[in-house]
Amino acid sequence: MIAVIASVMCFAISFSIIKWPGISGSVIAWWRLIGAGVLWWLLLVGRRIRDRTPLPASSTWRQVTPAALFFGLNISLLFLGVTRTSVAHSEFIASMGLLILIPAGIVFFGEQPNWKALRWGVLSVAGLVIVLTNSPSGGVATVEGDVIVVGAVLAFAAYQLLSKRARTSGVQPGEFMTIVMTVALVTATPVAVLTAGDEIWPLSAKAWAAVALLSVLTGVIGHGLLYFAQRSVPISTISIIQAGQPSQSAIWAWLLLGEAIAPAQVPGMIMVTTGLVLVVWFSQRPYPASRSMAPTASAGID
Repeated sequence: MIAVIASVMCFAISFSIIKWPGISGSVIAWWRLIGAGVLWWLLLVGRRIRDRTPLPASSTWRQVTPAALFFGLNISLLFLGVTRTSVAHSEFIASMGLLILIPAGIVFFGEQPNWKALRWGVLSVAGLVIVLTNSPSGGVATVEGDVIVVGAVLAFAAYQLLSKRARTSGVQPGEFMTIVMTVALVTATPVAVLTAGDEIWPLSAKAWAAVALLSVLTGVIGHGLLYFAQRSVPISTISIIQAGQPSQSAIWAWLLLGEAIAPAQVPGMIMVTTGLVLVVWFSQRPYPASRSMAPTASAGID
């Protein structure tokens, strides 16, 4: 549980770190992929030397590559969107990805969640509308940035679905993350060049510090803690804890960046968080196929 909470804190504060240098988020995303990729390769090679385990086979690369391509698109668009709108908008829009993944799991993996759980998503969507339409006057939120984050959400949903397919085929976490961070550059590079080509090099000292922090904080520690926690903490519990991440990010942005939160947005933030928690909670409960049949176990959210 401590690992889950620490992981959520790492991801929550990362949104403020992305905006801290004051340059395009796609550039930060590009260098962060390189930094995290180097760290994962060092870990993988170190394990090979210590345990004499082989490096990822070509078949493993083929299994992970589709997910990695969408991850590169996701992180580039997300980081870019964060620097073009407010952290509150970015995080609360991104949290809607859960409402896409549940029905997508049914279509692609035959999962059978409790359908009644999805009705609580309406509460989250209504809350999101309140958050987006009550931004402080003179704030940093923009429609352009919000639309970019929506694109990142769609890419993230594709990444999650494809990564689950890779994990169910037996790809180990260390191999998976190493390949993802490496191949993701294929889609992240065009986004960085097209949106901020002249900012890729050289970076300021503040930008290098942000890249280093994000590479370690989210690229290794955040993901590593989640993988560790999944061994003993139910995925439903992890998802419920993660539902509070957007509110934490908004608070960090207020403390570190001075981004204002309008009082009218607070009820919407509460509605989004409450709705997501209820969706996750009821998704884990059995869904009776009929009145005469015993309940069947519902699939966990991944």
